[in-house]
Amino acid sequence: MKIGIDISQIAYEGTGVANFLSNLVSNLLKFDKKNEYILFYSSLRRNFQFSIFNFQANRNFQVKKFKFPPLILDLLWNRLHVLPIEWLIGDVDVFVTSDWTEPPTIKAKKATILYDLIIYKYPNETDKKIVEVQKRKLKWVKKESEMIFCISESAKKDAEEILGIENKRLKVIYPGI
Repeated sequence: MKIGIDISQIAYEGTGVANFLSNLVSNLLKFDKKNEYILFYSSLRRNFQFSIFNFQANRNFQVKKFKFPPLILDLLWNRLHVLPIEWLIGDVDVFVTSDWTEPPTIKAKKATILYDLIIYKYPNETDKKIVEVQKRKLKWVKKESEMIFCISESAKKDAEEILGIENKRLKVIYPGI
């Protein structure tokens, strides 16, 4: 199976999202020798040292690196919902999104990682632009993602109660795993 993962948020080293994605990719490299992974990375100004991943341990990984500004991807993917991810990374069976954008797909099934719903619970404590971007992204997640990986039972409960996502599409995967 070919699995695409948006790892762009790894550029924000030291954040919970970056740590989760780094650990996820590191463990997939270490343990999964069967599937092929295509890692999508885009940042206009931020660089990331991919050397933290031991690509020699698993040759079924490749990185597709782009220099799109996050605001352009928000426009294309969250607002207009154009430019399928396959046009950038090639065909994949599954594409896993993360924290910021939700690209459309042509044939790939979609999954996403849900960290929290602070933007709904405490919108006044979060930058207004972040709230707007996250709400646009989550609108597409709700419509298109077949699986939503929640990092806690609390995030799962919020996804059910606040977003109205049915339980069968929610799976808890704790950050340490």
